[in-house]
Amino acid sequence: MHNSQKPDVNELPSSKQLLKSTIIAFMAAIVILVTVVLPAEYGIDPTRVGRLLGLAEMGEIKAQLAEEAEQDRSPSEGTDKQSSVFDNIFSLIIGTAHAQQAKDTWKDEITFSLEPGQGIEWKLVMEKGAVAEYQWAAENGRVNFDLHGDGGGQSISYEKGRGKTGAEGEIVAAFKGNHGWFWRNRDNQDVTIKLQLRGDYSELKQTY
Repeated sequence: MHNSQKPDVNELPSSKQLLKSTIIAFMAAIVILVTVVLPAEYGIDPTRVGRLLGLAEMGEIKAQLAEEAEQDRSPSEGTDKQSSVFDNIFSLIIGTAHAQQAKDTWKDEITFSLEPGQGIEWKLVMEKGAVAEYQWAAENGRVNFDLHGDGGGQSISYEKGRGKTGAEGEIVAAFKGNHGWFWRNRDNQDVTIKLQLRGDYSELKQTY
C-alpha cells in the first residue's frame, strides 16, 4: 500500500490570502445583489444599472403582480360586485362614444385578447412634454391596469386601476421615454381590449 504524499505547508493558502479571497467574494456578492437581484426581483435599483439592463422594469412588474395577488385575496368581493354595475354602465358609455367617433380621427387603433391571468404591455415613444390622447375599453370582463412611463433611468406611475372596463384621457410625458399601459386579465374568462390613440408620439410598441 502506498501512502499519499501530504501537501507541503508552504503550498497551503495563508490566513491573509484566505481573508482577501473572502472579502473579494463578499464584495462581488454585494455588487450582484445591488445591480442584478434587487432590480430584477423587487424593482429596487439604487445604481440605475438594473434599468439600463432592462432588469428594473421586470422587477417592477413582478412587484405589481404580487401586489395584485395580495389585493385579490383581500375581502373586497362585495365592493367589487357593487362597483361592477357602475363599471358596466361606464363600459356602455365608452362603447357608445367609440361608435360615434369616426375611425379616421385616431392615429392608431389596436385590439387584442387576454386569457385569464395573462398580462400585456403597450407603450408610446414620447418626448418630454408631449401629449397623447387615448381611449380603451375591455369587452367580456374586467382588467387591472397600470399607466406608467420609463426611460433614461427614470420611471413614473400615472394611474392604476383594478377591475376596470375602460378609461379615457391623455398622457403628458414627464420625460423622454416609453409611456403606456400594463394590463392584466384578473377575470375567469378571455377579455378583449380595444385601444385608440392619437397625439404627439413617434411609435406604438408592445414591450411585454
